[in-house]
Amino acid sequence: MAMSKIKVGDTVRVMTGKSKGHEGKVIAVDRKKGRVTVEGANIVTKHTKPSMTNQNGGIVQQEAAMDISNVMLVVDGQVTRVGFSGEGKSKVRVAKKTGKVVE
Repeated sequence: MAMSKIKVGDTVRVMTGKSKGHEGKVIAVDRKKGRVTVEGANIVTKHTKPSMTNQNGGIVQQEAAMDISNVMLVVDGQVTRVGFSGEGKSKVRVAKKTGKVVE
């Protein structure tokens, strides 16, 4: 996959799952596995053992990765699909609904 439709820093809306309807920024994208981590969405509880960095250990809540197909890009307050425009090195992402260039 040469270019990804969703990138780190994009604002996305979760379309399915337990966090359906949540909007947030993309924290991480794993292009190999096709997964994305969204800020404040898909919160899971993780039990951590005590270590040198975390002396007490305990129960931590954090964002978990979800499939990239479960999110859609938000441009000007509305969700949209993403396409590409241009040739060669000037290839840019374009919002399908509005036709705007996404950067």
